[in-house]
Amino acid sequence: MTDTIFAPATAPGRAALAMVRVSGPGTRAAVIALAGAVPAPRRASLRRLTGADGLVIDEALTLWFPNPASYTGEDCAEFHLHGGLAVVDALIAALADMGLRLAEPGEFTRRAFQNGRLDLAQAEAVADLIDAETTAQARQALDQLGGGLSRRYDVWREALIESLAVLEAAVDFPVEDLPEDVAARARPHLRALLDELDAALVDAERGRRVREGFRIALIGAPNAGKSSLLNGLAGRDAAIVTATPGTTRDIIEVPLVLAGYKALLADTAGMRETEEAIEAEGVRRARSWASEADLRLWVVDGHASDGSWRHARELAQPGDLCVMNKADLPPSLDGGRARAAAAEIGLDVLDVSMKTGGADAVRDALTRRVVAALSAAEFPAATRLRHAESLREAAARVGRALGQPEPELAAEDVRLAARALERVSGRVDPEAVLDRVFSSFCIGK
Repeated sequence: MTDTIFAPATAPGRAALAMVRVSGPGTRAAVIALAGAVPAPRRASLRRLTGADGLVIDEALTLWFPNPASYTGEDCAEFHLHGGLAVVDALIAALADMGLRLAEPGEFTRRAFQNGRLDLAQAEAVADLIDAETTAQARQALDQLGGGLSRRYDVWREALIESLAVLEAAVDFPVEDLPEDVAARARPHLRALLDELDAALVDAERGRRVREGFRIALIGAPNAGKSSLLNGLAGRDAAIVTATPGTTRDIIEVPLVLAGYKALLADTAGMRETEEAIEAEGVRRARSWASEADLRLWVVDGHASDGSWRHARELAQPGDLCVMNKADLPPSLDGGRARAAAAEIGLDVLDVSMKTGGADAVRDALTRRVVAALSAAEFPAATRLRHAESLREAAARVGRALGQPEPELAAEDVRLAARALERVSGRVDPEAVLDRVFSSFCIGK
């Protein structure tokens, strides 16, 4: 029999309120022992909680959720009590004395999945919603928790089952009165599905960026103004700013919220040739971070004349942004050359001055870029790496099925494609294929 678990559902520390939840077959007995009786289902009831020693623990709102209409699908209870550490500890000790077990991390949600209250994608969304730092992350997690992601995969899965039913009919019932080209009927549907899967794979990175943050790297020569720009965007002194070249030697990461989306801004070491070991390592890390970023801001000192702008040029990629700093000073020949190089790469150029509020203009430009990259009419079909891997496998299997000359081989690839999609929701249902064969072709008349 499943054991009964309990755990605080609120963070430890001094607070006005705390909540302790219980789930499992022993929940009802625990509520009766503590509160004297079980309240009406799903109605908060103020009860005096008393331990086995007869001492009062607290007066708490007590809620009872009988199975299966509970979060975990088991008998559940919640105790909303005062948030003092001694009060919470007393309730936890009382529950432990009854033989209940402290829950492991995520065990309530795991039981909800095992009992069919949530699928695997929805369970992941619970964690994402708890960790959400921005409105965009919360919206994406809520859509996934509401089944939006699972419904998209179910539509694709249904299309695969339809095609598989056709292929299985051609393989298993060759003597039946079926059209000779019955297997070929699956191909148009598989081609259309492959196009949808390929499009979803192209869009898969968007979900990751919403969850983890849009990565923006500041690149440029020493003293170009990268750290000043970082501080201006962060609204605080996150990086040290001095006239000494090479002050920034390691990656300084600052989280930003742009139009409700999380962005991760990184100040990197100034690009230049150096023999100093620590600075050289900083330059190496800067190159690595910049190469993996979603966007690079190439910061150029438009007033300099030492040619140092060239060192960061190779890191810039088409679509990046060139920030021409020190627009309050007369432009130099280097500034003009850097501007021409930016145009060759395909970079937009933004003329600013960190001394006259240039960070605001850069923030506006970044906000437009982030919104364009992450917003869309619907949420992406992949928010985690495992989703993208399942999509990639399904697309590969469908592509192979289209190239198979025999329906038996095509059917196996389609079956594996369906299983890849089923892993996203944690559901595998091979009997659905046989059901579809009989209902679609009326075999066995």
